[in-house]
Amino acid sequence: MPSSTPSGSDADVVDLLVLGGGMAGLSAAARAVALGSRVLLVERAPQLGGSALHAGYLWTGVTAEAMHALNPDGDPALTAAVVDGFPAALALLDDLGVPYGPPVTVLRHGTGHQFDTASFVDAGRRRVAAAGEIVTGARTDRLLTGPDGEVTGADVTLADGTHREVRAAATVLATGGFQADPGLRAELVHPEAERIELRSNPSSRGDGLRLAREAGGRVVNRGGGFYGHLVPAGVRLDPDLFVELALYYSEHAVLFNLKGERFVDETVGDHLTTMALLDQPEARGLLVTDARGYREWGVGAYVEGGPATDKFALARRRGGRCVVAESAGDFAEMPPEWGYAGDVVAGELTRIAAGDVPEGPGRRFDPRPLDEPPYYVIEVTPAITFPFAGIEVDASGRVLGAGGAPVAGLYAAGSDIGGLYVRAYAGGLAPAVVFGIAAAEHTARRMT
Repeated sequence: MPSSTPSGSDADVVDLLVLGGGMAGLSAAARAVALGSRVLLVERAPQLGGSALHAGYLWTGVTAEAMHALNPDGDPALTAAVVDGFPAALALLDDLGVPYGPPVTVLRHGTGHQFDTASFVDAGRRRVAAAGEIVTGARTDRLLTGPDGEVTGADVTLADGTHREVRAAATVLATGGFQADPGLRAELVHPEAERIELRSNPSSRGDGLRLAREAGGRVVNRGGGFYGHLVPAGVRLDPDLFVELALYYSEHAVLFNLKGERFVDETVGDHLTTMALLDQPEARGLLVTDARGYREWGVGAYVEGGPATDKFALARRRGGRCVVAESAGDFAEMPPEWGYAGDVVAGELTRIAAGDVPEGPGRRFDPRPLDEPPYYVIEVTPAITFPFAGIEVDASGRVLGAGGAPVAGLYAAGSDIGGLYVRAYAGGLAPAVVFGIAAAEHTARRMT
């Protein structure tokens, strides 16, 4: 349980305590400093940035209607807040002097801008350090509470083992989600999620979720999915390959489970196909495209301005199970130890190559026949970047507790929040910035 705030004069006193130094935490801290707040930012890892260092686009639905098309079951208040807050997110980049590219289309209904997240992290760090304080390598042990249950700060253990009691008018949880904790993944994402690959920083272990629960905050969207991508099975995901090994081109391919069946419309997007694969036996499958798919999408950039990588060649070099099949019939001769019903795969791929209506789900956005052999095959598995379950918040980022009432003094932002997306996705960096800003501005208004 949170501890009561002790009386004493030796505690640190700030306006805003930010727990987490990724995109959300830095956005909250930088905006709060600009508004004149005294800020302390505490980060568990030795360095700032979190998983944002492996991303590169600030994007969301261009309108509320587009956002609904991308994410029909998401919390309407939160999705509206992201769309309405997107200009302020860009304004923060401008304020920090972080350049960004022209608008590009993302996932058909979205729009966004490429930018250097490392530059954002560095600019945010300099802004906060100049007017506040940043502590890295520190663990938050518990939140402090007042007589009415309001959150009044936290107890923090520094890297050298010493303790600090920090009293704050408001505290923001921005610890990056719980994707690095297999037990929480199994509890809140999917029973089989305990075993999937981690495509994220290893420090996001659910600290914010734990602290919010102890303070009376609610967790929402259990089983609501996650953001991630298909990756080659059996290949170690080093952070510098998070983007290069993500098989975005799967929307121009077909995916088979162990029974040789298609089970999802692959063309809706790799991020959705990834969630669908987790529901399949052993959460692994065969991703197959033809020579045209490989040539036009397998070696190119997924989004305009992104890196162009031969993903098949990279997966093969890294030890993935990758083969080139000269014909659809070759799949009937798959090695038994692979565990797939190769004859079923061969039959279905033959149908698709002939332009016949495929078995199972349609291929809405790319119905072309895969009729140009050879076929490029990678065994794939899901990898998680962040979950969609998390702390319940309102449009200002206030943590909500029993009966939907705010937990006074407590906010959450970024991947710590839940309910924004439900088995859908419309950008991760934009919500982090938007809710980070919202928390900082709401806190500043409370103090005026």
